[in-house]
Amino acid sequence: MSIQHALLTSLLEKPSTGYELANRFDRSIGYFWQATHQQIYRELGRMVTAGWLMAQDCPKADKRRKKIYQVLPAGREELQRWASEPQESGDQSQALLIKLRAEAVIGPLGLREEVLRLFKQHQAMLETYRQIEQRDFSSASLTHAQRLQYVVLRRGIMLEESWLAWADELLPLIEA
Repeated sequence: MSIQHALLTSLLEKPSTGYELANRFDRSIGYFWQATHQQIYRELGRMVTAGWLMAQDCPKADKRRKKIYQVLPAGREELQRWASEPQESGDQSQALLIKLRAEAVIGPLGLREEVLRLFKQHQAMLETYRQIEQRDFSSASLTHAQRLQYVVLRRGIMLEESWLAWADELLPLIEA
């Protein structure tokens, strides 16, 4: 996932100055996708150059020139293109969160297949963890080191169970 798609999503939610966008980003998308204010400003410039955004002078600007950024049709098309492609590398869960935010703004993006693919991956990982649990930690007399290893494994099991429960809640929403 690129920061550009997260910024396009945020700007489709509300056109903003760079400062407003950076602050909104910190309080929303920033909880699961980190970006410095410097990165945000740099990407805004690149996106204007790419023709994805328009930057207009803010009519209420004080001494400093402020620009309000708005998504152009080409930026919307780029977001739709990116959101409709399966995320094969990187943190797929973070990318999915941005895609869901994009779907909330621009409408159905056909995310069902990607969610089902990720669901199967998480099911497989959970099954692997449970096999390890059965194989390595079924004894009633575990050493201290084994108990510590087991709590690490339990964390993985809980994360996978949590993701699957979340996906169960999500699927009806994207199928509607």
